[in-house]
Amino acid sequence: MPATRSTTETSARDFAIAAARMAAETRCTNVVLLDVTKISPITDYLVIATGSSARQMRSVCDDIEDMAKPLGYRALTRAGHDGETWILTDFVHVVVHVFSAEARGYYDLDSLWGDGEKVDWQK
Repeated sequence: MPATRSTTETSARDFAIAAARMAAETRCTNVVLLDVTKISPITDYLVIATGSSARQMRSVCDDIEDMAKPLGYRALTRAGHDGETWILTDFVHVVVHVFSAEARGYYDLDSLWGDGEKVDWQK
């Protein structure tokens, strides 16, 4: 199924906020949501979170994918699901990154995409 969505479905911003909240609710820490619409030609929002274990990281990504379907989003691709350090789930307009603490520090996407606007997803 294509990764596109109709205009009647949930906006990318609302979906990104829901994904950030889901990550936090499933015991991810340091959850950051960045609006990169002005600096990225590839996606609109990045959700970056730190997981507590490989199993927990897989669970949160599964939960976000399950939540996404009724909102009109389907994962275009997922990378790292069998690994233990970084899982990326690409919903086209929103990309979710769940890292181990060590990998998050190493790849430092927070700084790499630091010109993006932080979105307050906790409201």
